[in-house]
Amino acid sequence: MNSKSKLLLVMTLAASGSAMAHPGHAEGAVAGLMHPLTGLDHILAMVAVGLWAAQLGGRAQWLLPASFVGFLAVGGVLGASGFVLPMAEAGIVTSVLLLGLLIGFAVKLKAAPAALAVGVFALCHGYAHGVEMPAMGSGMLYGMGFVAASAALHVSGLGLARAVQSRGNWLRASGAAISLAGVWLGLAA
Repeated sequence: MNSKSKLLLVMTLAASGSAMAHPGHAEGAVAGLMHPLTGLDHILAMVAVGLWAAQLGGRAQWLLPASFVGFLAVGGVLGASGFVLPMAEAGIVTSVLLLGLLIGFAVKLKAAPAALAVGVFALCHGYAHGVEMPAMGSGMLYGMGFVAASAALHVSGLGLARAVQSRGNWLRASGAAISLAGVWLGLAA
């Protein structure tokens, strides 16, 4: 599959109508595992964290995903506790757009500031997960599920980036596609 075909595939998925994650999957850990996997915004942002981490290299490869997962959990607790985080959905869409731009322009930041940036994005994503937690079931199991699924998506992004490192500008092109999807998500919201 050539680069144009891959970009077309990503754009088609972005236009598929599965833009936002929704509650009501199941209970407990299964609901938590499914939540990040049913929203294009969450999938793109979490895979993008892995892509950018691999692009940055060094300790960023573990620090960015670890920061995202940690702040994601904090955001989940805030959302489940009834705390109001203004403009969280806008933060989620913005995270997709900005992460795509960071990858597309191959922005090089030191690991700590990059981890802080993804941590801010993670608060918004975690908050949405916490707010949309099913009323029935265990909040702890749900949280463990969405944290595990998010970490798996980060690892997927890292693996994907490593697989295409020798293929020219494919990684940067994927950042551009993620940004375009972020624009689409913003317009669809």
